[in-house]
Amino acid sequence: MKHKKALLVIDMQKGSFISKTPRFDTEGVILRINKLSKLFRNSGFPVIFIQHDGTSANEFIPNTTEWEILDALNVDAIDICVNKYANDAFYKSKLQSLLSYHKVDELYITGCATDFCIASTIQSSILKDYDITVVEDGHTTGERPHLKANKIIEHYNWVWKNMIKTEGNLVVKNFKQIEKEMITT
Repeated sequence: MKHKKALLVIDMQKGSFISKTPRFDTEGVILRINKLSKLFRNSGFPVIFIQHDGTSANEFIPNTTEWEILDALNVDAIDICVNKYANDAFYKSKLQSLLSYHKVDELYITGCATDFCIASTIQSSILKDYDITVVEDGHTTGERPHLKANKIIEHYNWVWKNMIKTEGNLVVKNFKQIEKEMITT
């Protein structure tokens, strides 16, 4: 059975990329997300931009500058935008119903922040038995008091490579591997 894929781009919003909260390899992550988005669109697969709506905390309020997707990301008119309300992109959002509507069973996950929203969404996806591909060099985070951003990313990529699977598969692949696979299929 051929899988229906979707690319999730999580929380790549202006409010998360300010001088006070620098992110690891921002330009590289954006470049890879843009290239993946183009590959997905050209293959007829949905690209879903997930934006944190932090209205309850008086931050990332829809239609404010901090809520907007980064200008450097290429958002196409056919792309889907979904608001999320917690670290887990599925929590009280329309994501699950959109994926069901589009008959998606395979998720490619990118975005910000590795140790919060990316990790929570991956955990939730595992419990929903999706086939998951974490884009190893397609997610980012910032420095933490006890750990550098590149080490956080390295750690989580290792964790995801070694998780016990449910009915769905979980793999971690870098952009070049995914690009090669998508071009040859």
